[in-house]
Amino acid sequence: MPGTLATASDPARAEVRNEAGGLIIVLAGDWSIENAQPHLRELLGNATVGTHTPRRLSFDAADLGEWDSTLLIFVARCQDYCDAQKLELDLSAMPEQVRRLHALAVAVPERSQVAVPAKKSFASRMGTSALDAWRDIQAAVTYVGEVAIALGGLFTRRVHMRWREFFVVVQTNSSGALPIVTLIAVLIGVIIAFLGVVVLKRFGAGYYVSYLVGFGMLREMGALMTGIIIAGRTGAAFAAELGSMKITEEIDALTTLGISPIEHLVLPRVLGIFVMMPLLTIYADIVGIVGGMMVSALLLDLSFKQFTTGMLQAVTISDALLGIFKGTIFGFIVGVSGTMKGLQTGSDAGAVGRAATAAVVLGITLIITANAVIDWLSALLDI
Repeated sequence: MPGTLATASDPARAEVRNEAGGLIIVLAGDWSIENAQPHLRELLGNATVGTHTPRRLSFDAADLGEWDSTLLIFVARCQDYCDAQKLELDLSAMPEQVRRLHALAVAVPERSQVAVPAKKSFASRMGTSALDAWRDIQAAVTYVGEVAIALGGLFTRRVHMRWREFFVVVQTNSSGALPIVTLIAVLIGVIIAFLGVVVLKRFGAGYYVSYLVGFGMLREMGALMTGIIIAGRTGAAFAAELGSMKITEEIDALTTLGISPIEHLVLPRVLGIFVMMPLLTIYADIVGIVGGMMVSALLLDLSFKQFTTGMLQAVTISDALLGIFKGTIFGFIVGVSGTMKGLQTGSDAGAVGRAATAAVVLGITLIITANAVIDWLSALLDI
């Protein structure tokens, strides 16, 4: 470090003089890390003893030799002492580089420790959760209303939809979704048939496995499993697409130009999946029944005619229509939940992933809830 060069190592020394109006610390010797440093508390212990109360702390560095960071530490401690005693620190007699380094040190504010908030009580947490849930319900109802108004405006020709985007959604969820729907539907039909064979064969009623497969696929599992598949496949895609557009401020640009994001982005997606879900449900029903038929043929030696005849004796057209109706409702749920979570995406790096996850969770939850409600109503109405 720069300073006054000394020809020999000289121990660091300091003494305090109490003059009228202030204290003067006389520095001498080499203030380096190799030498022992004077203690500030010992120097200033009796500094205030006298007839005059000090108002300023200054230095006399005429005999100061070499110095390094230890001198800066000593000056910093003097600054703390002055702040505590409400004294003025005068560094005019110190070397220029000491003054500059000290000014740089005091210019950087100390980091204040963030106070840890007190833990909320159970009642407070429950109240906060209830208010958050109520706000989410209000936002969801408002969003569904906006989508419904846009759909109504489409039929009255007051809303112009992007038909190209609509057909892209239709194509993506028709031929693009067939492989996964085929695999899951076949496996569900096979599982239902296996369960029927294991249980009914014990009572010598293996023939009635066709009842179980037909009733289970047409009324329940075909629509339910297709809805869950599409919620994980298409609902997440809707949320990710709109979430990316939200982060890149494309949706804000559309709003600035006077273009409604609901009409321009949401409506084609919701209507496209709404149209395709009944068709995918019918396809899943057929594939699942074929899977159950193969198991029946292998394990029970039932022919195609026997299986079909037995199924038609128990299954009615109302069962198939109920499944198709469920698929239609599930399609609307997937479209609305996916696009809503996409438009609600935050602005941080992980917001798109969280939006896609939330869309899948919300979609599957609403699908299962809607399925239970529809089954309950159908039981009341004897459908």
